[in-house]
Amino acid sequence: MDLGIKGKRALVCASSKGLGLGCARALAEAGVDLVMNARGAEALEAAAAEIRTEFGVTVDTVAADVTTEEGRRAVLDKAQGIDILVTNAGGPPPGMWTDWEREDFIKALDANMLAPIALIKALVPGMMERGWGRVVNITSVSVKAPIGVLGLSNSARAGLTGYVAGTSRQVAGAGVVMNNLLPGFHATDRMVGMDGALAEQGGTTPDAVRAERCKTIPAGRYGTPEEFGATCAFMCSQFAGFMIGQNVLLDGGQTNSTM
Repeated sequence: MDLGIKGKRALVCASSKGLGLGCARALAEAGVDLVMNARGAEALEAAAAEIRTEFGVTVDTVAADVTTEEGRRAVLDKAQGIDILVTNAGGPPPGMWTDWEREDFIKALDANMLAPIALIKALVPGMMERGWGRVVNITSVSVKAPIGVLGLSNSARAGLTGYVAGTSRQVAGAGVVMNNLLPGFHATDRMVGMDGALAEQGGTTPDAVRAERCKTIPAGRYGTPEEFGATCAFMCSQFAGFMIGQNVLLDGGQTNSTM
């Protein structure tokens, strides 16, 4: 399927590995030139080199932390005039509600709500002027089904979701399509690490932990970065023009909800 975005230019945040890399690769396969961002320069440059070689698109890289003002300035210097924005950032640490103080919430909001909003505010006006744009915010299934130990993430990502719900409808008439993509369990380095940590705590193996998790997923497995990226690319495509302000679950059916 021709997604109709060949020659467009996209900023993909946190794209040196995992779900962000899956999105960057899928967009590159569709012919989109990239600005790739991540905090670690080595992994970022390696991922960018592979994409250039495999797909023949132009890839600019910015090693910076977009949750900081300095990092965002560096990214925005390279990303002016982009057509597609994919926001993405790792979640805050888990804990219990009694653990978190005001400063913990401020950090979570900065990373998972305010940083994406700052990028949207900086880049969407240009999309509106040109009459075409796509924004995909990678959030979490916890927006639909809160996870107790991830209260910081639940709160910050829900705040971003509310912002997108209103903003997406204000910019749609100018040709800018904005939605959220909500991952469940996917086979990424982060999940491998989490499975390993749980295995160590429980005196079992990572494979056993993964098998137990998969029992809670109707699809019976973890998702892959490739299929996540393909979903993101579709949401950035010419075919998504009537999809406005939606929260697209990609969790193998794990979230048991009618709506």
